[in-house]
Amino acid sequence: MTESSSQNANVVVECLRSWNPQAIAEVIELRDETTIVLPRELLRAAAEHCRANAKLQFNLLTDATCVDRYPVEPRFELNYHLVSIPRRDKVRLQVCVSGQDPVVDSLVSVWPGANWLEREIFDLFGVRFNGHPDLRRILLPEDWEGYPLRKDFPVEGFRDVPSTSDLFKKSSML
Repeated sequence: MTESSSQNANVVVECLRSWNPQAIAEVIELRDETTIVLPRELLRAAAEHCRANAKLQFNLLTDATCVDRYPVEPRFELNYHLVSIPRRDKVRLQVCVSGQDPVVDSLVSVWPGANWLEREIFDLFGVRFNGHPDLRRILLPEDWEGYPLRKDFPVEGFRDVPSTSDLFKKSSML
């Protein structure tokens, strides 16, 4: 008989609460997936605990994503998808970050694979990661202005782009 993901999630929640009672702001259970919402200042320490604790063994970071909730504050929601291969378990750690101060600790020291994921989030959303070894653009040119996955980024971008109506006016005059 196997444990349900809800029972596995309870183990994770109990371990994190016994480690630090303030570590968990909220637990969200939806469609057999568990999301643990953490305070921003405890993210790296909680991630280290999830990796090092013998009961948890979350040895793989499969993904890190960002959601822009503009105009709601806190604006950004960072989601880290963790897998424990030995325990055959998964969990999501979530941190909410203000649009006025979009900074969170890097998890590269915990999972080296976070390097490229955090660079992508920085490049597209502008969230900065304290302690990241090489935080620079990864997809866009270095001179790109703004962060294109932010909801307030103009559809046309910040660069001068000719409008199609101007192009049609020129061709009709010929």
